[in-house]
Amino acid sequence: MTNPFSLAGRKALVTGANTGIGQAIAIGLAQAGAQVVCAGRRSCNETVAQIEAVGGVASEVLVDFADPMAGQTLFTDQDIDILVNNAGIIRRNDITEFTEADWDDVMDVNLKALFFTTQAFAAAVFARKAQGAVVNIASLLSFQGGIRVPSYTASKHGVAGLTKILANEWAARGINVNAVAPGYIDTNNTQALRSDPARNKAILERIPAGRWGDASDIAGAAVYLSSPAARYVHGTILNVDGGWLAR
Repeated sequence: MTNPFSLAGRKALVTGANTGIGQAIAIGLAQAGAQVVCAGRRSCNETVAQIEAVGGVASEVLVDFADPMAGQTLFTDQDIDILVNNAGIIRRNDITEFTEADWDDVMDVNLKALFFTTQAFAAAVFARKAQGAVVNIASLLSFQGGIRVPSYTASKHGVAGLTKILANEWAARGINVNAVAPGYIDTNNTQALRSDPARNKAILERIPAGRWGDASDIAGAAVYLSSPAARYVHGTILNVDGGWLAR
């Protein structure tokens, strides 16, 4: 029987693949057999090296999603089958002190760039009459409010909504669109929380698994949603949170 989780013969592009969750997903996709293009505003050569070290095939492309239209040309000269929208930023401040720049910068990267990059990906897939998969990286804050991160929360609620509407329009046209909602993961974005003893303690006490997640914990979910095993999964937001939302 053919392995339904195999990505052999597929080509994936992962945004924000230079570190953290994006890096782990890129490596996971490669281990499942995909050729991986690692996209980031900083060099992804470390990710490429790790993929090649385990026998995978990878390349890198520099792209800064602070320009929401920067991803429009990523699919013009290569046939990408899988798009993982992981690139994202966060700004923390009291709501009364939050600036327009704090709002716009986060929304541009986390939501506007995601939409227009995905739009370009789908146009390329449809043009060659192929099948495709989109995996968006949502968040627990696609469901909750959080504290001191208003633009991030708004953007991740938006990612959940876009995941559903894109699935509605594209499911019958051969593109699966789903999202993974990571819980509290040990990455650069959560350094401030882990460095705050009170917040760190409160977070750990609520997580049934009793630990912060590792970036590699997200990779398996992304591989699944990219694979033939998820061919009838559309518009789903898969929580990978150590049980946080169950408590």
